[in-house]
Amino acid sequence: MTATTVTPIDLFASFLRLHRDGHVSVTPQEFDPAWDAWQVMAFHAETDADVHADHWEVHEEADEVVACLSGGIRLHLRPREAAEAESVELPAGTAVVVPRGRWHRIELTAPSDILSVTLPHGSRLEPRI
Repeated sequence: MTATTVTPIDLFASFLRLHRDGHVSVTPQEFDPAWDAWQVMAFHAETDADVHADHWEVHEEADEVVACLSGGIRLHLRPREAAEAESVELPAGTAVVVPRGRWHRIELTAPSDILSVTLPHGSRLEPRI
């Protein structure tokens, strides 16, 4: 039997990549829209600039889980066609699932620790006008 070493991973300094073959790798924090496997990202945000609040984001190939671990965030969903924009408040300990293909952005209501899980492949940012 082969011994494996299990060590803690600093989620605020690394991303976890969940490979299709079941393997999990730890990588530096670098969002890569070409990456074709699920990615778990945790980060601390002090200001709206830390969550690119001035941009809309979309993930074309998968839903995204956005969780507020501490603090508070407001998630905005861009309106579709004639529909109105939607916003949802996320206090600490709550999460939402953003449907694939839905443009969204985050604003802070307090400094926050945020966790997100999505398939980054095909993701895009667009400046908020």
